[in-house]
Amino acid sequence: MTSNLPTILVVDDEPRSLETLRRTLEEEFEVLTADSAAAAEKLLEREWVHAILCDQRMPDETGVEFLSRVRDRWPEVVRIIISGFTDAGDLVEAINRAGIYQYISKPWHPDKLLLKLRNAVDLFHLQRQNSLLTAELKLRPQTLSQGIEEKRRVLQQRFDWDQGIVRGADSCMNGVCDLVRRVAPYDVNVLVSGESGTGKELCARALHYNSLRRDGPFVAENCGALPDELLESELFGHKRGAFTGASDDRVGLFELADGGTVFLDEIGEISPAFQVKLLRVLQEGEIRPLGSNTRRKVDVRVVSATNRDLETEVRAGRFREDLYYRLATFTVDLPPLRERTGDIAVLAHSLLDELQAQLGKRVDGISREALSCLEAYPWPGNVRELQNELKRMLVLAQHDVLGAELLSPRILQGGSTDDSDGDVDDLHLIRHTDGSLKERMESLEARIVKETLIRHRWNKTRAAEELGLSRVGLRSKLERYGLEKIDGMESLGARGGKR
Repeated sequence: MTSNLPTILVVDDEPRSLETLRRTLEEEFEVLTADSAAAAEKLLEREWVHAILCDQRMPDETGVEFLSRVRDRWPEVVRIIISGFTDAGDLVEAINRAGIYQYISKPWHPDKLLLKLRNAVDLFHLQRQNSLLTAELKLRPQTLSQGIEEKRRVLQQRFDWDQGIVRGADSCMNGVCDLVRRVAPYDVNVLVSGESGTGKELCARALHYNSLRRDGPFVAENCGALPDELLESELFGHKRGAFTGASDDRVGLFELADGGTVFLDEIGEISPAFQVKLLRVLQEGEIRPLGSNTRRKVDVRVVSATNRDLETEVRAGRFREDLYYRLATFTVDLPPLRERTGDIAVLAHSLLDELQAQLGKRVDGISREALSCLEAYPWPGNVRELQNELKRMLVLAQHDVLGAELLSPRILQGGSTDDSDGDVDDLHLIRHTDGSLKERMESLEARIVKETLIRHRWNKTRAAEELGLSRVGLRSKLERYGLEKIDGMESLGARGGKR
């Protein structure tokens, strides 16, 4: 057969029925006809058939008997019985003996018959795809296993605190990384503390992927984002109808993480009432979903994180002491970025590489001047703020190099504004300056001049115009304050740093 149409074999001992079926089907299918089971078998031996439409009552044998043999020899062919008799026994026999897909009663409607045959052809293709995939899986178990192991290896390398954490050679993070490496293999709960944006979840993932639970699940929940009832539902699950809106049963994160690790971020924000419930789970190693009377055993390692000083919270009576010691079998303190000035160059390089891939925009690097400004800034938002600043610079960049003129004003000024009273205080630049009034004013003037020059890419004419100075007057201030442009590029690989 050379037609691209699906092939249907029609078997009926009545010539008029064969002709009627052929005319009904031939617009959508390649139709083969046979007036007996023997003739049909000969066609099946030499033709590719998608489905068989067979009459039940034939003189030599029934349709079910014929299709039973078809099932044994050509199991992928979809089998359909057509009959003027709707006997219940025939239906049962057809399903059990011949694996019949459809049982069509006479008189049949052309549109319904066509629809059923279209579905039969779709089923044929699905069965073949399933068989091919099953055979492929049987032939490639080793390949699949290797793929899984490779993904696990990549994850473990990504969160390897000896090689995977970006830092300088003499970084204060070295001690933290060594501590995490030593603690990770032991099945103890760990409390990670540090300011927002210091990488507490990264630390939690490193503890998981370097532990004996690495093949188990890792699940995370921000405890400060939900009220008690929803948090309890998220962590421990609930039964249908346990509270308004609980339309279905829900499996909690503790149960989902069985055999793995649960990361509880912002643990210092949970209420005293929920502290009691969490303590009971940690003590007993079992959970009780909301609305259920049944307790379930769970085997999880708990890594929690906070930007609060929980020891102070315990002394003030805001956090249970017994829960604190359950969570803090071991503690890891992450330093803020302002204490990691030597890491900023390598961090910027690593983050910039990721952002370039994410945004699809390439640059050659970052100027030494911009890097100097980044290192002078205190980074209250830590690594997350650094990442956002680099993303902003990359989006705005019109040259091959990220220059200092792309930096936010607060970075260029070397500090953040104080808006605790709701107003931006423009005098924050001199708050950390010592000396007489004249010395402080000169320090402020020097910083304003430098920031203006950087924004104008050291175009002295434009800077002088903005400052209301002549070029001679601007040159005099540059000499007076020892201001000069930092030329060249800074390699962000930070020689000697770790990636």
